[in-house]
Amino acid sequence: MKLHFKTSSPIVHIGFVLKLEWWALMEASVDPAAASSTGAATVRPAGMRRGLVLLFAVASGSSVANVYYAQPLLDVLAQDFGIGHGTVGGVVSATQVGCALALLLLVPLGDRMDRRRLMAAQLLALVVALVAVAMARSAPALLASMLGVGLLGTAMTQGLIAYAASAAAAHEQGRVVGAAQGGVFVGLLLARVFAGAVSDLAGWRSVYLCAAGLMLALALPLWRQLPTITAAPGATSYPRLIASMAALLRRERVLQVRGLLALLMFAAFNIFWSALVLPLSAPPHGYSHTAIGALGLVGAAGALAAVRAGRWVDRGHGQRTSAAALALLLLAWWPLSLMERSLVALVIGIVLLDLGGQALHVTNQSLIFRTRAEAHGRLVGLYMLFYAVGSGAGAIAATATYAQAGWRGVCLLGAGVSLLALAFWRATRG
Repeated sequence: MKLHFKTSSPIVHIGFVLKLEWWALMEASVDPAAASSTGAATVRPAGMRRGLVLLFAVASGSSVANVYYAQPLLDVLAQDFGIGHGTVGGVVSATQVGCALALLLLVPLGDRMDRRRLMAAQLLALVVALVAVAMARSAPALLASMLGVGLLGTAMTQGLIAYAASAAAAHEQGRVVGAAQGGVFVGLLLARVFAGAVSDLAGWRSVYLCAAGLMLALALPLWRQLPTITAAPGATSYPRLIASMAALLRRERVLQVRGLLALLMFAAFNIFWSALVLPLSAPPHGYSHTAIGALGLVGAAGALAAVRAGRWVDRGHGQRTSAAALALLLLAWWPLSLMERSLVALVIGIVLLDLGGQALHVTNQSLIFRTRAEAHGRLVGLYMLFYAVGSGAGAIAATATYAQAGWRGVCLLGAGVSLLALAFWRATRG
């Protein structure tokens, strides 16, 4: 029995999901985790206005969404540019290459520059990259502009999270950063819905033109509302700042372990989301991009619960939370493998996948941020570099596997990667 979605239904539900998600985020972060901030370069304000917290969340979510608009559009991009299903995952991988470059070269800049001016420059450059995607007429032009979107969208997202941490008072840092990260969760979920709906209504190029308009609309509020935070006198030079990241990676075992867990987890995550559009858009299903994108809303349940993972880590349950999250990630592939028989099974699998993935992500970040208070920007850049590598590898592996072995092969691949992550955690938990 085929399920039909009305074209407008995802749009109707977006407002409700945003309100529900924001309420849950605020409730979950009422009691911020205690955190020390020795060596701060600036005097932090006594308290941050809720409107500014919301601006951080909205801007973070809008920035990260740009990196993921392509996922539900892979089939139409393959048709327009003559790219085979076995290689169209390279479009997503191009954005992940941009992510990796941003994490290595741009995100650390926030440790030595005026963050407000840096955000303004990156936002305007991101608008140009989005317009370039919409105007692309060849596969090389598409891939190059997608790389630019990944580069600048990631720099904006992670830069805003670091900005939120720097602008918050010590007693509210957990709440503010949690809200910004929650905005990222929402952006990830709604990116597919937005892209699918706009593509069905006005074509895939309109997705990126609308995204450029949205980012441009955020420019003035961000410039007016973001506090000015200047770099400390005698800040490290840029070459030394970048070189210090290698030393951090060599010395911090928590970063090494949690980074590899993130690589495997995000690979499994992208194996599913990059391949999903291919069977659902083809006969006998023939679902619209709106319907496929609306499945992203199902993951809201996982994100709503996952924001509490940081609290569990604060109570000393980081390893237990990791074990539960990884078990859910592995379990999710059983109902996902039953997609061709039952849409209900698909929905259950998405909830489990998002719940496990987001809970592990929050746990990883909470544990990493406890290691070096003076190097949060570089730590998040290095951690998210593992994420970018995993996401890019997952996208390529997913479409190539689907071309050779179909949906069952994709699910076996995802389950294998999830099992490897669980085994790695067990071997390194001591």
